Amino acid sequence: MNKQKDQDLYRIGDRAIKEPPESFIQRLRFLGPGFILSASIVGSGELIATTTLGARAGFIAFWVIIVSCLVKVAVQLEMGRHTILTGETAMQVFDKLSGPRFGKGKWTVWFILVLFLLKLVQLGGMTGSTAIVLNMLFPLFPITLWVFIVAFAAAILIYKGLYRAIERASLIMTLLFTVLTLTSVAALAFTPYEISASEIIAGLKFSFPKEIIPVAIGAFGITGVASDEIIAYNYWCIEKGYAANTGEQSDDPSWKRRAHGWIKVMYLDAIVAMVIYTTVTAAFYLLGAAILHDRGAIPEGNQLIETVSLIFTESLGPWVRIVYLVGAFFVLFSSIFATLAVWTRIFPDVFGQLGWMDFSKAQRRQQMIGILSWCFPFLWALTYAFIKLPVTMILFGGVVGSVLLLMVVFAVVNMKRRTTAMIQTGIFYDAAFYLSVVSIGAIAAYGIVAALK
Repeated sequence: MNKQKDQDLYRIGDRAIKEPPESFIQRLRFLGPGFILSASIVGSGELIATTTLGARAGFIAFWVIIVSCLVKVAVQLEMGRHTILTGETAMQVFDKLSGPRFGKGKWTVWFILVLFLLKLVQLGGMTGSTAIVLNMLFPLFPITLWVFIVAFAAAILIYKGLYRAIERASLIMTLLFTVLTLTSVAALAFTPYEISASEIIAGLKFSFPKEIIPVAIGAFGITGVASDEIIAYNYWCIEKGYAANTGEQSDDPSWKRRAHGWIKVMYLDAIVAMVIYTTVTAAFYLLGAAILHDRGAIPEGNQLIETVSLIFTESLGPWVRIVYLVGAFFVLFSSIFATLAVWTRIFPDVFGQLGWMDFSKAQRRQQMIGILSWCFPFLWALTYAFIKLPVTMILFGGVVGSVLLLMVVFAVVNMKRRTTAMIQTGIFYDAAFYLSVVSIGAIAAYGIVAALK
């Protein structure tokens, strides 16, 4: 992220105050947090979970993917808005929610900790998937060895703080992979897998068979801007400087003017990212539904990457296989890298709220980031080494993410009461926000009821 020199952006003070850009072109220069999320999203969610749902359900669950991408962005916007207005970290927000404390920590923070520990399984699946790609490119080493090499590479990059170079490389490769995916969708028109308008219409009806509900709920939890990415957005907005640039909240009209300006930048950042990942997600789903479902090819086990490669080789030809594998490695590894970067921030924040460390001290925070940058990747690698079911592991993480999403929604509804008192929002924004909240709750309830029938 762009850190201002010698300034701890987690401490809001007058030193970092900066006037917001006024024109659309100027605002583009300050985008960034949403692109990091895109690097995380266009990985296990799109490449694996989305195509797996398409392979199993065909076109009938297309609406799940579209809703998943669109419905959660309003919650993300409120998280970003709260960050700019208060400068609070995500765990400080959760610690302010009502309910009992256990020790020094609020029940909500403990609950977040448990859910993220469960998501170790998902990250094990992502790390294993990356190792499978490397094994296909360089079969000299077995998958089990590659998974630890991937863990080491992610750890050293985060530990050394090489964020900017990797973020830029990941963004470039993600964009190139996006072009490849969209080209594959367009090429379907010249193959036996051509998509008809009736198939698209069928996929937009709000129904699907009971047997695919677990996969659909898992995909809903992991595609688009997922719950952990909404939480991550808080830290990236802080480290981009949006909150510090705005300054500490006051009744001064200049503060409100700066807040409005930086919120506009954040809105643009989130919406541009949404357009990117919604387009890519829809493309992956259509390829899975058109090719894999038609062939009865379900991505699973260590054959998942080989199976998913069919969406490219069947649309563009066998020559594209190596291009696909290289692109798949970059999008999967960028997803691991982005996730590790935010986990090394979330967990110290959790530890701080539980009274295990002083998160407000930059030096202590950096020390913990360094320690966790080594711990997590090898825990993920060990998890994969024991389970070795990458698709199941990733979808399990998606289900956990769906539960976490309900907690995030609960938090942002409470946030909005505080931030609205600082700066009022418009009718359109409020309508979109509450529609998003109701939709997320309704989909969660639908999944639970349908699963119990």
